[in-house]
Amino acid sequence: VSPPWGGVVSTAGNLVFGGTTEGVIFALDARTGERLWYFAANDRVYASPISYLANGKQYVLLAEGDVLVTFGLD
Repeated sequence: VSPPWGGVVSTAGNLVFGGTTEGVIFALDARTGERLWYFAANDRVYASPISYLANGKQYVLLAEGDVLVTFGLD
């Protein structure tokens, strides 16, 4: 798997999110670098992820091809 093309974002909860040109969206433990989770997207990820808060819940959004993919964090 290639490294992130568009960069990564880190959260206060010690998570790092990013995506690759192979279409893999991932979450890493910021302290250890261990991969905690991944999602097989259908297209390349070139843009950096963003994190935002809505109605008291944190979300991470990535542009995957021409689709916006959003994940809610617990």
